[in-house]
Amino acid sequence: MIVNLLEDGWEVIYHRAHALLAAQIAGHWCRQNAPIRFYETIAAISHHDDLEREFEEYQLTAAGAPLDFTLDSDGSLDKLRTHIQNARYRGRWVTLLISKHLCFLHQARAGTSPDWDAFLEEQRQQQAQWRSALGVSEEAAEEAYQFMRWCDRLSLILAQRRIPASQRALEITQDLGNQRYDLRQTGDRLTVEPWPFEEPAFTVDVEAAYLSQLHFDDNASLIAALKDAPIRVLEWHFAKA
Repeated sequence: MIVNLLEDGWEVIYHRAHALLAAQIAGHWCRQNAPIRFYETIAAISHHDDLEREFEEYQLTAAGAPLDFTLDSDGSLDKLRTHIQNARYRGRWVTLLISKHLCFLHQARAGTSPDWDAFLEEQRQQQAQWRSALGVSEEAAEEAYQFMRWCDRLSLILAQRRIPASQRALEITQDLGNQRYDLRQTGDRLTVEPWPFEEPAFTVDVEAAYLSQLHFDDNASLIAALKDAPIRVLEWHFAKA
């Protein structure tokens, strides 16, 4: 989960909600420049964090605070394989993109153990098989995945409250088509430069839970508090500069 410290407690955004926010962003992309299998790609974006089940897992730091995902080092191979297997229910294209995403997230583990090397190689081989079966080139698959990463990255910037002040620009990424994209806030509007979206203006949103208690004695107390926490809808308004 994404955890932001506020003056009066914690703001918590579940990872599946963040993924849904990323899918909303993807849905506004300019159709002329959209990747292949556009709607299936949006499905992959929406479900790429289905592995996360905050109510079922340990979510406390050693100090008793809610555990932000950046501090969570859990990388169980069994969980990753289950995530990929579950993606198969949505089709090979969704599975391919989620497999590529997991390889990207865990690329630093290459060479750390035979098990990780076997997993990463297994995924590369399966990705090649899925591309071949779908008649999709490696370049087209990579372009779709970079689009997925772009939307994921922008969603994280929003959810983690990382929008810079004073109209300063923040690079989203330059991996998509070797084009640099910057996020900038002016008043109550956000813009992306260059503008990659279909409409000149749109709004996206996500639900967040709020905790006034800063410290929890055990994981069960935190989960109970999360289930009873007040919910607010966060909105971001985008407009072409």
